[in-house]
Amino acid sequence: MKQSARLNKWPGLFIALIIAMSANAQERHAFTVRQAVDYANKNSAQVKNALIGIQLQHQTNREITAAALPNLAGSIDVTYFPKVPVQSFPNFIAAATYGVLEEEGVKDGNGNPIVAPNDFGFVQAQFGTKFTGSAGVSLSQLLFDGQVFIGLQARDAAMDFARKTAEVTQEQIKTNIVKIYYQLVIGRQLATTIDANIERAEKLLADTREIFKNGFAEKLDVNKAEVTLTNLKTEKLRVENNVQVGIQGLKLLMGMPVADELTLTDTLSEEALTDNVIDNAYSYANRVEFQQLELASKLGDFNVRRYKLSRIPTVALYGTYSKNAQRNEFNFFDFSEPWFTTALVGLKVSVPIFEGFAKDARIKKAQLELEQTRNNIENLKLAIDNEVAQARINMRSALASIDFQKRNMQLAEEVYNQTKKKYEQGLGSNLEITGAQAELRIAQNNYYNALYDAVVAKVDYLRATGKL
Repeated sequence: MKQSARLNKWPGLFIALIIAMSANAQERHAFTVRQAVDYANKNSAQVKNALIGIQLQHQTNREITAAALPNLAGSIDVTYFPKVPVQSFPNFIAAATYGVLEEEGVKDGNGNPIVAPNDFGFVQAQFGTKFTGSAGVSLSQLLFDGQVFIGLQARDAAMDFARKTAEVTQEQIKTNIVKIYYQLVIGRQLATTIDANIERAEKLLADTREIFKNGFAEKLDVNKAEVTLTNLKTEKLRVENNVQVGIQGLKLLMGMPVADELTLTDTLSEEALTDNVIDNAYSYANRVEFQQLELASKLGDFNVRRYKLSRIPTVALYGTYSKNAQRNEFNFFDFSEPWFTTALVGLKVSVPIFEGFAKDARIKKAQLELEQTRNNIENLKLAIDNEVAQARINMRSALASIDFQKRNMQLAEEVYNQTKKKYEQGLGSNLEITGAQAELRIAQNNYYNALYDAVVAKVDYLRATGKL
């Protein structure tokens, strides 16, 4: 029996070991909002892909550069002819023979001079060997190509555009993280406020029960106090669940494993929301989207120039050096047999003449695309002006709403405290204190909603002015 008892302990120990190992595999993070953004910049799939876009552009630039560098290629070729090709050619041998006979005045058996026929026909013969082989190298160097020349000039702008695209993605991620982060911070503050309400409700329930025992309250009053307490506990559970769900959503946005533990260390104060916010000065150039479009316009201009230069000739230098051999047997490695050398150097000038108006179509298409980009820049200016104007309105409204709702919450709390004192003294009804509780909760919720609206308004304003 003792041995059996010892054996029964092993599954429990095994499970405990697995749990301990799982706990050790989890990482714990305590992040400020800035640290959360930094983590996302390193781990978010969207940011990673945007950064890979920079590397892709770097490789594209290398490919463009390669077009201006020498190209060296080697080749080895071996051909076997089971049947050597037969070629037909005029019978020049017979023609030459008759020419000699005519010149010498030779006569036929009848004593007549030999006369060449009008057509000697053709002769079929095999020329070549069963095996041919060649080995050589070729070198080419582009001396001038307008499109390659523009491509080399556009490399830096293309890299800047790729980097700016990554910055746009990072700013979008940052905007969402800041909003969600502070929404969760406010959710925690709301949970703390609900705890205070629960404490008040528990005290009220205890007092109501005591008054009921003394015969100065009805059982209905006790039930109402219990309902209020239950509703507060349910509300706290809902808020806590929302915070936990929000934490999971924040981790997903940051690229953090679900199993990791995330703690938010920043707090939120009204002073932080109102500090150095409204500033009348802003510049389009501070917006990364504006910078991105300006780079797109620059690239579009390069594109137009590239297609225009495709109309002028291209110049290339090339050369080849090779060894060739013909054999009736496969003995190319027998170097006592001859290999014949061929070498050439050439200069090629390609002059475009007519391509069915394709070049003209490409140029006009690039010009229209450039015009679209410039229109987008002007439209973005209008959009930025509108965003800034709306953000200022929302920010001023949110800050004013915070003041109103904070004052309203303080008044609701004073009303509740006075109503509770009257109730405890037997001068007020349960209906009055229940109404005061409900109004206090509404005022508290309105305050925290105003607080979050101010967070969103500030983030939107900072992003609109390019100062996030």
